[in-house]
Amino acid sequence: MAEADIRVEDYLNDKLQSTTDFEHLDTLLSSVEYQRSQLQSQLDDATRELDDIRRSAEDRNTALISQIREFESLQQSIDIRLQIAAASDAPDDAIQRLEPPMKRLHSVNLAHSYLVLLRDVQDLRQAARAHLPQSPKAALEPYTKLKRLSLRLRKLQVQADGAAVHLVTYVESVTDILWDEMKKTMRGELEAVLKERGWPNVNPDLEVDQDWLRCFERLLDLQAPEILYSPGVVTLLPVDVMAQIFVHEFRFHFMSGKPTSLPQAIGTHCFPWLLALIEKWEGFFQENFGPVLAAKFSDTSVSHRMVYMDPVCAFVASMLPILREKIASTMADATKDPVFLSSLMAQLMAFDQGLRVGFNYDGGDADNEWGGLASEVLDEHFSTWLEAEKKFALERFQAIMAPSDSRNIDYDFAAGGKTKPTFATVRVTDLLRSVTAQYEGVRRFSHKLRFLIDIQLTILDEFHDHLRGILEAYLGIISTVGRAFGVTKEQLAALEGTGALETLCKVYGSADHIVNTLKDWSNEEFFVTLWEQLQSRAKSRENQSNLAGEMSYDDVRDRTSSAVGTEEDGGVLFDETIAAYSQRRKRAQEFLSETLIESHRKVFKAYLHRPQWSTIVDDSSIDPYQLTAVTPELDEPLRILRRDLKFLSRALGTAVFRRIWREALERLNSMLWSDVLMSHRFTASGAVQFARDLRALCSLVERFIPDGSGALGGLTDALRLLNLPIAAEEGVMSLRKATDMMFTDNAEAKKALEEMDIDSLTPAHARQILKRRVENAE
Repeated sequence: MAEADIRVEDYLNDKLQSTTDFEHLDTLLSSVEYQRSQLQSQLDDATRELDDIRRSAEDRNTALISQIREFESLQQSIDIRLQIAAASDAPDDAIQRLEPPMKRLHSVNLAHSYLVLLRDVQDLRQAARAHLPQSPKAALEPYTKLKRLSLRLRKLQVQADGAAVHLVTYVESVTDILWDEMKKTMRGELEAVLKERGWPNVNPDLEVDQDWLRCFERLLDLQAPEILYSPGVVTLLPVDVMAQIFVHEFRFHFMSGKPTSLPQAIGTHCFPWLLALIEKWEGFFQENFGPVLAAKFSDTSVSHRMVYMDPVCAFVASMLPILREKIASTMADATKDPVFLSSLMAQLMAFDQGLRVGFNYDGGDADNEWGGLASEVLDEHFSTWLEAEKKFALERFQAIMAPSDSRNIDYDFAAGGKTKPTFATVRVTDLLRSVTAQYEGVRRFSHKLRFLIDIQLTILDEFHDHLRGILEAYLGIISTVGRAFGVTKEQLAALEGTGALETLCKVYGSADHIVNTLKDWSNEEFFVTLWEQLQSRAKSRENQSNLAGEMSYDDVRDRTSSAVGTEEDGGVLFDETIAAYSQRRKRAQEFLSETLIESHRKVFKAYLHRPQWSTIVDDSSIDPYQLTAVTPELDEPLRILRRDLKFLSRALGTAVFRRIWREALERLNSMLWSDVLMSHRFTASGAVQFARDLRALCSLVERFIPDGSGALGGLTDALRLLNLPIAAEEGVMSLRKATDMMFTDNAEAKKALEEMDIDSLTPAHARQILKRRVENAE
């Protein structure tokens, strides 16, 4: 109430703000009264509506309760009737009585549907026949509908768990028969034209007439849907018709009782005959039918397939089925004869290459290289062929290694200054090259890799084991431990003279030849491509357990290169094999150096212990260059050195020859320095004789190794110092003067060495050398 009074007060204050507002008080009262009456009217209306709503809600609640009660009563009635029906046999009896008529009705409806479908099939068949041979394109329309119907029925049959077998089979057979009839009709038209023109007894330069071209085009029109939508390659019908006479001729020559039908004659008669046939008619097909094919298919989805764009390739495709039949029958005999199988595969790959190169035949797929007929054969018989080739290769390898003379060094293999392999090594590399030629034409990567690993690398491994065995046997003979287990006289005799060097040169030359050959092969296109394919597969394939054929990633990597599947540059297929042979070559080179050093130690033994160096003779001014005779104890060492130098210069290349001898001569230089120069006292005549001996030694080395005596340069300079005269002319260094300068200090010693132009000796060494003169003994 207080709140209402406040609102009234606010209203009056708003309307009565001055005395003049009282003049309008009556109007204000009338307005208020009017508003009050309107509010009262609205309130009465709202009260009535509320009463109506309440009565309506009560009525609805009453009706809903009534409906619920009726539903419950009905539910009870239904439950009772269901119980009665469940306890009664009447419904089952009714259903059983109705089942036979319903089945008969269903059968009638199904039979009617079948009859309608069969009528439609026959109508489509007749419609297609009616358009031939005048309009093959028009005939394709009902045939296409029939084909779609056949495919649709087959799909529905799968969904229906194999129902309507006879109907689906019948529609498919009608479709196939219709297609054969359509082709036969159109083929008959072209065959009539060909017979009339005398085909193939026509001039290959002949230009065909319009009737011939029209029949050719009609057959293409009929086959167009098959060509455009077939996932594989189909032969062209008009070309098949023209090639049919050649197929019959092929059967007569190569699949009858004639001698040319023998399996062994396939490479000498069958393949050349077919290539000559294609070459003969190449120009005829190209000139007459090339424009027709271009007009039909140049703007279609098959424009990239040469079998549809090039009539010569189409002709090849039409002739290949009969050739496949011939090859299949030939393989039945070839698989029983490994020798024939080997030659057959080589001939077959050569034939495939003839088709590729001679006629640009790509098998209908320009994106993927055509594997050829050889690949089709190898899909089934590769294992048989591989085993046959492996057996031949290993037998040939054993035959190469068997003769003892095959292991001799082939001195005529290369010019002087080049390392010489053994005869066996040369023949083994020739064998490996022949194996490459055998599988070079194979198209499948896994097949090529299996050939490489199973045959070539296997032979290389066995030859490597042979070289390693030689080195192990050699080490067993020369080592104390090896001799403790027993060495035969024959083994020791084989190492006498140059026998040891020859044995090691055989290993070195063979390993060097194999390494150089494999490096050359690694740069050839065939092996470079094979390596790139291997790398690509190894990097992209997730399943590394089957990298190629049945070989895993680890198997391939261990046999070829550790760089397989990595980002390393410079890897090649023969990395592991090259590394193994390089190790044998290195070890053989080390043995050669060690053998020479040991030989020098033995042969110079008497010379090293010669006691006459301090013998005093009357003429102390002997010029070493005037001496004609060397020390007798040096005669045998010089003979052995000459023999070894002569032998190794023939067997080894210049570079390795110099390396081996430089190491051996450096050791000889050290031995003569320590065991002769530093172990004896020298008179003037003894120093002269030693210098003469060294000159003879250097002269021998220079005959075989130009500038090779540089390895003895330290000893040469030492003997120049050792041979200084006791007294000398003015300007010439004497022994006394040199001694005084050497023992003054290092500066004077260096000055003396410079005056004598000696740069290989230190002052300390020079003092030691001067002390070896008996004159300076004190």
